[in-house]
Amino acid sequence: MKNVVSRERKMAAATYKKMRTLRSITNSHAHSKTSIILDATKYIDELKHRVERINQEIAMAQNSTCQKSCPVQLRVEAQDKGFLIKVFSERCCGGLLVFLLEAFEELGLDVFQARVSCSEGFLFEAVGVKDDQGSSECLNVQDVKRGVWKAIQNWSNQVKERTDEGNAYVPSLVLLS
Repeated sequence: MKNVVSRERKMAAATYKKMRTLRSITNSHAHSKTSIILDATKYIDELKHRVERINQEIAMAQNSTCQKSCPVQLRVEAQDKGFLIKVFSERCCGGLLVFLLEAFEELGLDVFQARVSCSEGFLFEAVGVKDDQGSSECLNVQDVKRGVWKAIQNWSNQVKERTDEGNAYVPSLVLLS
């Protein structure tokens, strides 16, 4: 019998100590176990909301940083019968491919060969050749660069319009040799 009472006192003392610790952690002024546990539950909910808010702030900061620090790299090289066009960005650029293909159309270029990757960033490599039905004007590397860069800027403007905060990625041109 003495063992049972001693064990119950030890358990009560341990529970009292844990409740006191819980009360101090949660800044509770309650005295009953139920009130302390309710205060702890509220405190945990507050912590969850803080964590969510901090995670959102971190995500926004990372997006903003990436959007401002990931330039689109553009390289255009003349080839025998057309141009090799390379566009690269360290971040994914949803929808950019459509704008690039529209630029090819506006320039009167047919896609002879292309490779696109969007898995870890954006990579577009294509060989564009002048279509036979196009205008008689002769394209040079600068014309193609301007046309493709205009498409990238148009894409960026559309992304910016769809972004609630208005901190969309505004590309900076990096011409590669």
